[in-house]
Amino acid sequence: MDLVPALQEPLQQPLKSVLGPATAKVMAEHLGLHSVGDLLHHYPRRYEERGQLTHLADLPMDEHVTVVAMVADARLHTFASAKAPRGKGQRLEVTITDGSGRLQLVFFGNGVHKPHKELLPGTRAMFAGKVSVFNRRLQLAHPAYELLRGDTDETVETWAGALIPIYPATAKLESWKIGKAIQTVLPTAQEAVDPLPSTLCEGRGLVPLPEALLKIHRPHTKADIEDARARLKWDEAFVLQVALARRRHADAQLPAIARKPKPDGLLTAFDDRLPFILTEGQQKVSKEIFDDLATEHPMHRLLQGEVGSGKTMVALRAMLATVDAGGQAAMLAPTEVLAQQHHRSIVEMMGELAEGGMLGGSEHATKVVLLTGSMGMAGRRQAMLDLATGEAGIVIGTHALIEDKVQFHDLGLVVVDEQHRFGVEQRDALRGKGKQPPHLLVMTATPIPRTVAMTVFGDLETSVLDQLPAGRSPIASHVVPAADKPHFLARAWERVREEVGNGHQAYVVCPRIGDEDDDPKKSGKKKSPEDEAEKRPPLAVLEVADQLAKGPLQGLSVEVLHGRMHPDDKDAVMRRFAAGDTDVLVATTVIEVGVNVPNATAMVIMDADRFGVSQLHQLRGRVGRGSAAGLCLLVTEMPEASAARQRLNSVASTLDGFELSRIDLEQRREGDVLGQAQSGARSSLRVLAVIEDEEVIAEAREEAAAVVAADPELTGLPGLRTALDALLDEEREQYLEKG
Repeated sequence: MDLVPALQEPLQQPLKSVLGPATAKVMAEHLGLHSVGDLLHHYPRRYEERGQLTHLADLPMDEHVTVVAMVADARLHTFASAKAPRGKGQRLEVTITDGSGRLQLVFFGNGVHKPHKELLPGTRAMFAGKVSVFNRRLQLAHPAYELLRGDTDETVETWAGALIPIYPATAKLESWKIGKAIQTVLPTAQEAVDPLPSTLCEGRGLVPLPEALLKIHRPHTKADIEDARARLKWDEAFVLQVALARRRHADAQLPAIARKPKPDGLLTAFDDRLPFILTEGQQKVSKEIFDDLATEHPMHRLLQGEVGSGKTMVALRAMLATVDAGGQAAMLAPTEVLAQQHHRSIVEMMGELAEGGMLGGSEHATKVVLLTGSMGMAGRRQAMLDLATGEAGIVIGTHALIEDKVQFHDLGLVVVDEQHRFGVEQRDALRGKGKQPPHLLVMTATPIPRTVAMTVFGDLETSVLDQLPAGRSPIASHVVPAADKPHFLARAWERVREEVGNGHQAYVVCPRIGDEDDDPKKSGKKKSPEDEAEKRPPLAVLEVADQLAKGPLQGLSVEVLHGRMHPDDKDAVMRRFAAGDTDVLVATTVIEVGVNVPNATAMVIMDADRFGVSQLHQLRGRVGRGSAAGLCLLVTEMPEASAARQRLNSVASTLDGFELSRIDLEQRREGDVLGQAQSGARSSLRVLAVIEDEEVIAEAREEAAAVVAADPELTGLPGLRTALDALLDEEREQYLEKG
């Protein structure tokens, strides 16, 4: 992160004699390590103590592991095989132990001679390889190993500390080889320039950076590791928060037009016709948004709300306030189905207030237009004309809104629905359509833990809607283990029939459409049940709909909805379902966001293990939207002990989206929160864990804001500037720019 000239040296040239070109190549290709500084920041994943070894009993299957253990016994067997028909084949079986469990190592053929001489009972060594199962026992076949004898200067030096660092490694480069390379470059750590202001380090009792690098790679005690990690976490949190604070500071310098609603304008007329009272949460969040809109700097706000908490109502009132103040508002939706649905529900909510320029329209009315890629030419032309003249105060659309041809009269507010589905470039393009930067409101129904919001959306202020509107019903969720208990699945279809019998409707969700070509190459090998469930193609809408209509749901009206249908057909299907003409809708995840049919009470999600936690939570939010209770059945063929089943159990056990998002993050082992998907760069977070280090992130955010307020250009902190440049390589810089 803090790469000064010595640390910027490429690994291949200065270290040719030490690393060799082959090692440097593997480091660059497989670990993304290109310079001395990169290598110094490749921290150990964990540490082994000589006396207290890895728990062999807890080894993960099919993963590349490094273990430190002692040889218990070694036996050489001879056997006959095709290659060695006269019983000359050799197999060496070595059993290693760590006190918690035993593990079998196996070597074959000519590969047995060296380990047979070296791996004698009582020998300690580090072993690295891929864990597999043979005859129901865990084993490592042909592992690489490094003896821990300490009988030459080199090994005494290398393993001097009592704590052995285990580095994130690959099959091509073992942990101890990485360790040796790091020992070679460790002296240059003295030249690392500190990115943290000295007052901050002193005030928080953090060790200097060179000392932290030394302690994380060569700790003598556990306290050394703690000191180093505490310091390096601060580096990561602080540099990232400074980047975001500078972004916020730059935004605050931009001019925007203040948009204050008229006292007796469109917004008042709309509020007067509402048949219900806004929840306390909606009123509080609306006030935060209106305060932002009234300033002469662009609002940048993230509106988080549980599925069905009334975000659309809050966003609509902000749009009406903008129209009141003479501007236009645009709402960007991720799919055509959603854009059409938003348009329909907003026009319904507004009534005659949406009939601007028409007979029967109210005096305060404006025009609400829809703009999507599949509209006919005449409709598109009219919508674009209404936007250019200012006739239309509100436009709802998909990314078709971003096209160069679309001109606004005076764009004042951009509302982005379901931010995680939009590339930053798209939001940026829409923001560029205002004469001055428009205000920005980003909505998401995927609850984000507070620290993640501070880290991912650190340049946005956050508002949270956590109350559900009155009249919402609870949703019961259950896992249906179709493979273990087939009668549970039969019962699921009976439940759907019961819901329809009571005058309600149901969704059945499948991961796939079913008109793709399936993989013709089927392997003939026998697979485990978990493999079977994994390898079988995911269930498809078209097949499932057909089977249900002819089988368990015979006699009910079953329709399909998926992304490859013609938009008019999709719209027609949704209208029939919303009107209650269809009993069961078999769909892909096109129904995941925004679809609102209060009479739909049951949802069956097929192959639920193929969906992510937040996606399942989103889908489930489509039922229980009326006065009748909702039911969500998660169907899976995964075995009970599998991680996939545990994930589904957590979804079934809570309706709290924030709790689920924490579970989701912990299970996914946070990727690069700076948007690795957008930049393709290597993860910038190495020791900072977004969930666990909540306090560090919150404190770093405060410190960063103070530093940037006092010195926006960071002229007095050259080390911090260098660290920022390394973090924000060009792609990341653009990613933040466009956030």
